[in-house]
Amino acid sequence: MYHFFTETEFFTESEAVITGPDVNHIKNVLRMKPGEQILLSDGKGTNCLCEIAEIESSRVLARILPEPVEDTELPVEVTLYQGLPKGDKMEFIIQKCVELGVSRIVPVEMARSVVKLDKKKEEAKRKRWQGISESAAKQSKRMIVPEIGPVLSYKEAVAEAASMDLFLLPYEDSESLSGAGGMELTRSLIGGLEPGKKCAVLIGPEGGFSDGEVEAARNAGARTVTLGKRILRTETAGLFVLSAVGLLLED
Repeated sequence: MYHFFTETEFFTESEAVITGPDVNHIKNVLRMKPGEQILLSDGKGTNCLCEIAEIESSRVLARILPEPVEDTELPVEVTLYQGLPKGDKMEFIIQKCVELGVSRIVPVEMARSVVKLDKKKEEAKRKRWQGISESAAKQSKRMIVPEIGPVLSYKEAVAEAASMDLFLLPYEDSESLSGAGGMELTRSLIGGLEPGKKCAVLIGPEGGFSDGEVEAARNAGARTVTLGKRILRTETAGLFVLSAVGLLLED
């Protein structure tokens, strides 16, 4: 079943309206007809099964059906703070993390980040990244479109992450630090999250974290954890954590 997003203000109790590029996609690409069913979301948690009622030149009118739609979101909110990677790796990270259930992704400039974005480039990148998030949300039947936040400094990211219920910092040398507990600790921290809680995950860029960055995060309450005996690339680490969240917490 095809999945589309529309604005919250276009929903009523009985019907919804689709506008923008999806109208052409429904009409001329998919060649859908009145009577066909679609999933329709507002990207903020409203998810409805609908039946197309009318297809016009600039809008599609859909009737909301009474059948309930399964909640496809993780039971906890996960924000990924991703150290800016090289090339198009950020696009891959966004696509796959949205499929796995991330709630929000925030790019972070770190000491060992090779990429530096000026404001003009950042605006263009964020627009493209948000489009990738929406496309992945449609494909994976998400109820929300995860926001791609503005690029933060490391200090800003740590301060924001510290306000959440659990702040994880996957670090390849975590077992050499105080409080180490191997994979048992990683499983315990993730598995101990209760529904509705918020979890921050801070991932370093290709060069990893500097010693000062690890110390700053730990001083802010981050729990340094291992993701196993193998060294993961920056584009793999966040996927590992989100997969673990789904495995340990979803029914």
